[in-house]
Amino acid sequence: MSEISTKPYLLRAIYEWCTDNGYTPYLAAAVDAQTRVPREFVKNGEIVLNISFTATSGLKMDNDFVNFNARFGGVSREISIPVDNVVAIYARENGQGMAFEVSKLPARDDEIVSVEEPLKSPALSAVPPVEGETTPAAEGTGPDDNNDPPKKGGRPTLTRIK
Repeated sequence: MSEISTKPYLLRAIYEWCTDNGYTPYLAAAVDAQTRVPREFVKNGEIVLNISFTATSGLKMDNDFVNFNARFGGVSREISIPVDNVVAIYARENGQGMAFEVSKLPARDDEIVSVEEPLKSPALSAVPPVEGETTPAAEGTGPDDNNDPPKKGGRPTLTRIK
């Protein structure tokens, strides 16, 4: 017997915690061919949705899918998100919640991924320094050693998308 993932249980727990504390639960998800969401609200292959009681109808968070109806521009839409595609669930008001690793790379609509072809993870590589430029390691300082305020393009932050 295969073990059931803890992810759907954690999603339901964070949702309940948000509603019990009067917060607005938001769900961030990677969009692929199995995800039924309004495509016009998808940005960079992801969508962020308000899943509060007042914003949804018929919310059902089972072990495989998160399903509900919601209005977008006054039009009721049926939303279906595979639990495997959920990236995060958090409270809009304070950002507290939980982020998850997506178990597979979402396929773009214009790409067809073969079942036989394994998914490839993106690889990171170092960028060679420009001539005359010193690296933080060469200067003896790391990224957290300076006390200056962070500049644009620095550490990533979670932004709220309405």
